Amino acid sequence: MGIVYLAVLLIGTMCMLLLDHRFRLFFWRDARAAAIVTAVGVLFLLGWDLAGIGLGIFLRGEGAIATGVMLGPQLPLEEPVFLLFLVLCTMVLYTGARKMLARSMLPHEGDRRLEDRRLEDRRLEKKNL
Repeated sequence: MGIVYLAVLLIGTMCMLLLDHRFRLFFWRDARAAAIVTAVGVLFLLGWDLAGIGLGIFLRGEGAIATGVMLGPQLPLEEPVFLLFLVLCTMVLYTGARKMLARSMLPHEGDRRLEDRRLEDRRLEKKNL
């Protein structure tokens, strides 16, 4: 039972990567930039965790679903995996939202026909003047 949390994190990460692959959002759009953003994000958040641990703010809670493997004082193995999932999830959501907003800003086919009619009406008005 002590591997459940780690397994769920890994499954969630795989699901995010599948979404990323399907819609070409982050790693499958620009792997080099995505790797840099992911590494910087994980390292920043890991530094934040280490600072919190050093100040006594963050403490490891006991849980039956965790592996119990510690990478350092108060730093369980699952923490960097969670941070990787967090960064990946954030970037897939961000890039997906940007893609959806960009698509919604494009004119629809009906809008184009309406605009074409307006242009034609203006041409006829100028011609009749």
